[in-house]
Amino acid sequence: MEIIKNRIYRHFKGDYYLVVDIATHSETNEKYVIYRRLYGDGGLWIRPIDMFLSEVDHQKYPNEKQKYRFELQEIESVANNYK
Repeated sequence: MEIIKNRIYRHFKGDYYLVVDIATHSETNEKYVIYRRLYGDGGLWIRPIDMFLSEVDHQKYPNEKQKYRFELQEIESVANNYK
């Protein structure tokens, strides 16, 4: 799965996040996703890309329908309605 910058993703627990960028750790070359939560204080977070792309642990969360920890959302802009 590809991560798309400047797009909104839903965490399987329900909240939404804006992916800001992908960063590389200077010592390990590990890739990280930089994302901003779209609630509360709008904090900026990082997470290893493998964890961001991982599947939900359905043994721990057996009733969860979402397959992946974070899933891309197709959210249309309402601005186009106000031309």
